[in-house]
Amino acid sequence: MSSSGNASILAIDLGTSAVKLAAVTLRGNIRGGTEEPLDLQLLPDGGAEQDPESWWAAIVRGTRRLLDSGVVPASDIVGINVSSQWSGTVAVDAHGKPLRPALLWMDSRGREHVRRAAQGLVSVEGYSLRKALTWLHICGGAPTLSGKDPVGHILYLQNEHPALYRDTYKFLEPKDWLNQRLSGRMVSSHDSITLHWVTDNRDLAHIDYDNSLLRMTGLSREKLPDLVPAATVLGPLQPEAARALGLSDSVQVISGAPDILAAAVGSGAVRNHEAHLCIGTSSWVSCHVPTKKTDIFHQLGSIPSALPGRYLLTNEQESAGICLSYLKDHILFGPESAPQDSAERYAMLVQEAERIPAGSDQLIFLPWLNGERSPVDDSTLRGGFFNQSLKTTRGHFVRAVMEGVAYNSRWLFSYVEKAAGHTLNPVRIIGGGARSRLWCQIHADVLGRTIQQVDEPVLANTRGAAFQAAVALGRLSVDEIPSLVPIAQTFEPDPRNRALYDELFEEFLNIYKNNKAIFARLNRKRSA
Repeated sequence: MSSSGNASILAIDLGTSAVKLAAVTLRGNIRGGTEEPLDLQLLPDGGAEQDPESWWAAIVRGTRRLLDSGVVPASDIVGINVSSQWSGTVAVDAHGKPLRPALLWMDSRGREHVRRAAQGLVSVEGYSLRKALTWLHICGGAPTLSGKDPVGHILYLQNEHPALYRDTYKFLEPKDWLNQRLSGRMVSSHDSITLHWVTDNRDLAHIDYDNSLLRMTGLSREKLPDLVPAATVLGPLQPEAARALGLSDSVQVISGAPDILAAAVGSGAVRNHEAHLCIGTSSWVSCHVPTKKTDIFHQLGSIPSALPGRYLLTNEQESAGICLSYLKDHILFGPESAPQDSAERYAMLVQEAERIPAGSDQLIFLPWLNGERSPVDDSTLRGGFFNQSLKTTRGHFVRAVMEGVAYNSRWLFSYVEKAAGHTLNPVRIIGGGARSRLWCQIHADVLGRTIQQVDEPVLANTRGAAFQAAVALGRLSVDEIPSLVPIAQTFEPDPRNRALYDELFEEFLNIYKNNKAIFARLNRKRSA
C-alpha cells in the first residue's frame, strides 16, 4: 500500500497523434511520463478513423514502460483516469468489442444527415428556428453542421451502414470505451455525452437524456450509454485490465473527461472567468462560467464541466499545432524525415522565425487546413499563405504560421469574451505550442493580453485528469487546484507591435470574408 505522500494517479491522455501517460501525485506533481504514437487514417470522403484496439495496446505498452522505468512503483498507483480526444464514436457490441474503426472528431461524413436533421420550414444559418431554440433551451448548444459531432457520426452509420448500425449495442465516446476496458462499465459522464446534443443540461444536478431531443435528432436511447456525473468513481480495475497493465485490481477507475475539459482543470484556471488557451493539434479558448451561456452562430456554449456542478464555456478551432507540423513534414522537409530529427528541426525552424520581424513582412497564413468549427462552422475553408513574395524565406513561413494561428485565436477570443461577459486577462496557455516562448509572445502581442505559460504545458491534460481523480476520491478540493499549477513564465504584450497586429488581423478577417465563397465553390463536394 502506498504512503499518502506517494499516492499517485495513472493519468492517460488519449490524443489524436499519441497517447501520453503520466504518474501524477494527488497534489499534481508529475513523477514520470511516457508517450506512444498513434496512426491516423484520413479518408478522401472526409473520414478520419483510428483503431480503438490500437489505443488500448499503446496504453498497455506505455504503462508497462512507465512502471518498468522505476520512477513509480505499481503499489503507489491508487487511481486511473482518462482524458481523451472528444467528439469521437466507437460502435461496440454487447461485450464492448469495436465493430469498426472509431470515427474521430475530424470525421465529417455525417454532415448531410445532420443538416437534414437540423433543417425546418424557417431556417437561420442552416438550423430550423424551432429546433435551434429547442437545443439552446434544453442543452445549451446545437450540433455542428459539419457532421463532426457524435450525432453526425451516428446518423452517418444509421443511414449509410444500416447493418452495422443494427448490430451496434452502444455508441461510446473514446474515453468511455477505454473506461469499459478498464472498469467493465459501459457508461458516459455528463460532460463527455454533451456533444451528442440529446441531454438536458439545465440542472447540473439532474442531467439526463431528453426524449424530445432524441426524437429531433433521430438517435436511439437504447444505443446510448447510461449516464453518471462528472468525476465519478466507476469502481476497481477489471482483473484482466489490471494484469495487462501490471497494476493491482484495487486501483480505482474514475470516469475521466474529454481533453478540453481535462485541460481546463490542468491549466489551473478553474475559477469563474479565468481563461486558458490551448495550442495543441487543434486549439481553443475556454473559461468556467457560473451559468449556461450560448452563442450558436459562433459555435460557443457552456456545457457541464469536468468538475461537478460547474459549466465550462467551450469551443474548438480545427487546426493549430498541426499547421506547423504539416509545414515541417510535408513542405519544408518531407515525410521521409527520420522521427528522431523532429525536435531538432522544430528548434531550427523556430530560431529562423525568431529572426523575422513581427508581422512576417505582411505574409499572412490561413490556418483552415481541415475547415473550421469556431468561430465559423465551415468545412469548406482551406489554408494557405497570402502575400508571398520573392523575398519570403523559410523563417517567414514558420513565423506566419504561428501568427496565423494567433489571428484565429483572436478571432475566436472576441466572441468568447462577449459570451462570458468579462474581459479575460490574464490567459493561461497550455499544449505543445505553449512550449515555444516565441509562440507565447506572439499570442500576447496579437491578443493584447498577458499570457501565463503553464509549467510543463504539454502535460496539462494528464495533470487535469489527476486533479479530477483526486477530487473524485475525496483527496483534493477544487479550491486548492490553482495554487498547485506553477506558472513557468509570463509574457506581456509588446506595445510596439500593437498597431501592426491590429492591421494584419483586420486583413486576416478580410481574406476570409472575400474568399469564403470561393472556398465553398472549390470544396463543397470535397469538404472534410
